Amino acid sequence: MSAASEGPTPGFLVWRLSMKWRVAVDRAVAPLGLTHAQYSLVASLLGMERSGLRPSQRQLADRTGLEPLYVSKLARALEAAGLVERAPDPADTRAVQLSLTTHGRAVTRRAITVVRRLLDQLLEPLGGLHGSRAEVFSRELALLLDTPLDFPTEE
Repeated sequence: MSAASEGPTPGFLVWRLSMKWRVAVDRAVAPLGLTHAQYSLVASLLGMERSGLRPSQRQLADRTGLEPLYVSKLARALEAAGLVERAPDPADTRAVQLSLTTHGRAVTRRAITVVRRLLDQLLEPLGGLHGSRAEVFSRELALLLDTPLDFPTEE
């Protein structure tokens, strides 16, 4: 049996699901003036602030999985929109700390509500956001995300 007749690979399915999710979130948060990447940044920032942190751009990049240079670009755009404040890190003169403005917190909370509804819709075939199959799915995804990948080099 050829590989083509065996169906899509898990890698292809993960890619397709991530593209479907990115497009859906982009559309859902656009009325709030956000993109999916900006939403990821502000939602993560809100979570970190709730934990008592005022993260650097680098810490936020590590948390979101976004490249530090991209986080810097997003942070500047969010600052220009009045959603985020950037300030020098007192512990590291090379670093910039981020925090949400009052307006940024309000927009982020609305966006989280919208995205949670969307996530529940996506996970409906697995019993919804709080269904047991969705919980197993989340654990499996976390396992895959925690598995380091060695990128092959061309020989």
